[in-house]
Amino acid sequence: MKAGYKQTEAGIIPNEWEVEKLGNFISLQRGHDLTWRDRRSGEIPVMGSAGQNGCHDTAIAKGPGVVLGRSGASFGQAHYCEHEFWPHNTALYVTDFRGNDPLFVFYFLKAIDFSRHNSGGAQQSLNRNFIAPILIGVPRPPEQRAIAEALSDVDALVGALDRLIAKKRDLKQVAMQQLLTGEIRLPGFHGEWQVKRLGSLLRFQVGFPFVSTYFNEKAEGIRLIKNRDLKSDDQVVHYDGSYDHSFVVHNGDVLIGMDGDFLPCRWSKGPALLNQRVGRIFPSPGLNGVFAYYALIEPLKKIETITSSTTVKHLSHGDVEGIECPIPDLPEQTAIAEVLREMDEELTSLEQRRKKPALSSGG
Repeated sequence: MKAGYKQTEAGIIPNEWEVEKLGNFISLQRGHDLTWRDRRSGEIPVMGSAGQNGCHDTAIAKGPGVVLGRSGASFGQAHYCEHEFWPHNTALYVTDFRGNDPLFVFYFLKAIDFSRHNSGGAQQSLNRNFIAPILIGVPRPPEQRAIAEALSDVDALVGALDRLIAKKRDLKQVAMQQLLTGEIRLPGFHGEWQVKRLGSLLRFQVGFPFVSTYFNEKAEGIRLIKNRDLKSDDQVVHYDGSYDHSFVVHNGDVLIGMDGDFLPCRWSKGPALLNQRVGRIFPSPGLNGVFAYYALIEPLKKIETITSSTTVKHLSHGDVEGIECPIPDLPEQTAIAEVLREMDEELTSLEQRRKKPALSSGG
């Protein structure tokens, strides 16, 4: 065991912490009913299972306060309110912090997995009597305040990052709309753009139906690219059979999902096989591949919208090759692609920073 820690009924905790029951740590009570018809115009937050749910003109709980989702999709979710509020009956709320720091209590409850303490059936329900016996490790109030302050600082940083990421995404969207249509030209470029059919500038390769007998999740063989792999790595599949090397995808190749979401993707996960229902574009010498990637995003969204009424949305190579786009000369394509690529790299860097464990308070 790590020095400075001890084994207790509540698990391994710092030596200075004490073990007590949740019901002795804080007092919880079910919130109070307030129908929409009974609400009156005011500025008092109504705090329910999912957080603030409108306002009222009367408060029955002092701030700062903490509520805990009692049922439904928000079961066990903790929410914090700095000011006096109305605790709704869809939540439990803390009536007595018993000398503990309210903000620490919020973060503490937020970190508890209440799923094992469901007092209902198929519809999850949280009963204060069911959770009162939970054994927890608790620091003294001075340490509580230090922990809460640190976590609050992290939340503030995460919030600032989220706002910055949203702003950068909006700027990129505007840049794409303006640069890919010629509405705004980069310095030094003045040539005429021409509307061209993409089929005259690229070749679209459809993936091969590899035999599933050779699929495995043991990382044996070469990775297989399925449609879902364009968005996530939730279930990576490998292929250990024989294959034609013309279906090997490399980093930088532009792929397009042909079922569901017609989202173009610049592959970056190493050599892999192009499976059926995923396509790849091969740009001609007069088309910059990265420019083509960005130019395809909006037209593919439109095709997806048109096919949204079908049970399963399918994309054909003819759909891609039939897209018409305004195309500048190759040097301007390359310059536009570089601007947008740099914006994407900045966004990726911010998003990776956002995901770091050090920037997480449990949210």
